[in-house]
Amino acid sequence: MTQGDRVTNPDAPPSADAERIPQVWGKIPPRNKNFTGRTDLLARLHEGLDGQVTAVVPHALHGLGGVGKTQMAVEYAYRYRSKYDLVWLIPADQPVLVRSSLASLAPHLNLASAAVSGVEDAANAVLDALRRGEPYSKWLLIFDNADEPEELTEILPHGPGHVLITSRNVRWAGVADTVPIDVFTREESIEFLTRRVPRGITKADADRLAENLGDLPLALEQAGALHAETGIAVSEYLELLEQRTRMLLSQGKPTEYPVSMTAAWALSVASLEEKMPEALVLLRYCALFGPEPIPRDVFRMTASKLSRPLSELVRDPIRLSRAVGELGRFALARLDVQARTIQVHRLIQSLVRDGLPQDEQRRLRNEVHLLLADYTPSNPNLASNWPSYLNALGHIGPAEVALSQDRAVRQLALNMIIYLYSSGDFASARSYVESFIEEWTRVSGPDHEDVLTLHVTRSDLLREFGQYQEAADRGAQTLGAAEKILGRDHETTLRALRGRAAGLRATGDFKEAFDMDEDALDRYRTKLGEQDWNTWRAINSLALDHGLRSDYEKARSLLEGVYRDVMVSGKGQDDPASHLNVYSGLARAVRLSGDFYEACDLGDDVYASAVEQLGPDHPWTLRTGKDLSIARRRAGDYGRAMELAEDVHQRYVRAFGLNHPDTLAAATCLANIHRTLGQFQEAMTLADDTVRRYPRVYPPEHPYNHACAGNLAILRRITGDPHAARKVNEEALGGLRLKLGREHHYTLTVALNLASDLAELGELEAAYRLCSGTLRRLNDLLGEKHPMTLSAAANNVVNLRALGRDAEAEELYAATEEHYRRTLGLEHPDAQVFLEGRRLDADFDPPPI
Repeated sequence: MTQGDRVTNPDAPPSADAERIPQVWGKIPPRNKNFTGRTDLLARLHEGLDGQVTAVVPHALHGLGGVGKTQMAVEYAYRYRSKYDLVWLIPADQPVLVRSSLASLAPHLNLASAAVSGVEDAANAVLDALRRGEPYSKWLLIFDNADEPEELTEILPHGPGHVLITSRNVRWAGVADTVPIDVFTREESIEFLTRRVPRGITKADADRLAENLGDLPLALEQAGALHAETGIAVSEYLELLEQRTRMLLSQGKPTEYPVSMTAAWALSVASLEEKMPEALVLLRYCALFGPEPIPRDVFRMTASKLSRPLSELVRDPIRLSRAVGELGRFALARLDVQARTIQVHRLIQSLVRDGLPQDEQRRLRNEVHLLLADYTPSNPNLASNWPSYLNALGHIGPAEVALSQDRAVRQLALNMIIYLYSSGDFASARSYVESFIEEWTRVSGPDHEDVLTLHVTRSDLLREFGQYQEAADRGAQTLGAAEKILGRDHETTLRALRGRAAGLRATGDFKEAFDMDEDALDRYRTKLGEQDWNTWRAINSLALDHGLRSDYEKARSLLEGVYRDVMVSGKGQDDPASHLNVYSGLARAVRLSGDFYEACDLGDDVYASAVEQLGPDHPWTLRTGKDLSIARRRAGDYGRAMELAEDVHQRYVRAFGLNHPDTLAAATCLANIHRTLGQFQEAMTLADDTVRRYPRVYPPEHPYNHACAGNLAILRRITGDPHAARKVNEEALGGLRLKLGREHHYTLTVALNLASDLAELGELEAAYRLCSGTLRRLNDLLGEKHPMTLSAAANNVVNLRALGRDAEAEELYAATEEHYRRTLGLEHPDAQVFLEGRRLDADFDPPPI
């Protein structure tokens, strides 16, 4: 359906049920006007679901293929829709489709769509909204054709609504209440046939048909459609059915479906071929797609690689439309006119494939791959192209796209992974990457360009999941292989080089990462020039390296140049996520260089753009929001800093869990604002938990571990335990000096706090010496007007006065006051602390790797 599948007039149910229509009605197939019987089962299902008020126990329908599980679920949705505000159907036979379908529900819950927030984040937001019952508490979700219960355990929504599952797997009985569904009773079969063929069939003939077709609903549908289309007499149909059945049995061909179904299908196909052979051609292609709806626009390709029958058909829109219509009339496909899709039952697909020689199957499958490749746009980074990729996604696995060695089809596979990555569906992207690596390695060997490209992407995804060590190990191997096989300047090699640098940052080797990113940028510039997104991404990485080396002015200069180039070139829309990432990096560099107010102005703009373009839960949006909260705190806007820090942290926990590095960075941000506001217990709880979790993500010697321990030490001191604070800070300072040296911002931050510990313990001379050395180094590193330098100067004024060196104190006080006046202003909270003669604490916020 169009418009996000929201409709105001779904196929009309009986008038008694039509007093209210759900406000959101999506993905539900058209109602089967010939639906028959099942009254007791529907009533039982309704009673069971109504019993779930605050906690939902999923219900499952199980049985053989073709018995009508989906039809029963659809009928339930129509029959009881007046009791719901939201009804939504989710294809569940492929786990990758479950989150995508959930994500498509997001706009109807007043959440950011998957096109702007990413599939993973949008799906998680939907689950949370359903759990809370906001904005709808009366909801029904149908998970259609679910297979393994374990695959849905974490994604079944819990809350005030209802969940209905259809499945062939009887193991659902151990997980949920179940409503077994079998073939029709004879009475239901007769009723169905007399309704399906209102003229020309007697109850006696219907009884004979039902007997021979085993009361299987799908077989009865096939027979009824054939009778309605051709007017074939029941006696003739039964005679042909007997002949087909004997032939099948004599061949001894095994099948998981009843022979009667296979025979009935063969009769329908024979009649369709006689009436319109092109329709049978189309059906055979549809059988090689997945069982999900196939977009009509897939059949638009006119490439020379298509065989002549299909090529001629897709070039003639009138005959193509007629062929599609014939499939619907013979009940061989379900057509959705509004959504412009064709859907063939998986049982019929299997029967069609079983009737084709292996060579023919391979030929048709190859052409299906080409159709899918032609259907998807060339740029998977563009959010406007994501709906097409989502439509194709359900066919990638069933159509066995991984088997193709065609260049265009492999590019489709790679683009699909980029789409999943860009939209935030990291889990699905990783699943496809691993399956493609296995197949492509088997076929093309481990050194093939496409295989190496997949290895680079897998390392990128491992970093997104916070699995830094594995990403670093795999990245190093891939880089070595790519340079040897593809050459130093191949696109895949350069991506591997940048990935390797990111891996080094994650392990704390900032200097090596810098050297590697500098090398990568030189190669990109030589190969692609300055005005290319690959070059700009390389500059962005190098700017991050400069920041990690405390050279914030250089980072700022680089990113300002990239931002200007992107704006002038007009290429920002080619990759909006990367554009916002650069803009966010610029706002961070401005903050770290000491311009807090300017950082807030930039941060407000980039965060608003990120929310609008990527949605509030996209990883880049959350990083931008965290940085904006830090900038607001540094600028003294504590209220808004707290509000944003709490929101970002909650979203991170919900999307990524407690142990993800970005969640830990958000927790650090939140702990710092709690401490700034004097909420020491809340800050202590968060900071202590974060310090314990960080070594699970980064190596023990990583600078972030030591710097975050320094944050905890501040809280130890101000809550009355300066001895513990001193011990923590001394260990952190030793680790940072060993890893980064004495002149690094992180090292000097901890040194400044350690000086305060010493002063609190009465070791005034030692405090003064440490603070003086820190002030000198900060002045050389960041400049005399940087807020960090001013904090060290303010603290040293306190030290000098405590030592009775009033003249020196007054001289330093006057200079520091003037610097505050010219930079942050004397109304800034830091300046107020200085003016009151108190000490300032210096905290740390880990930037993204």
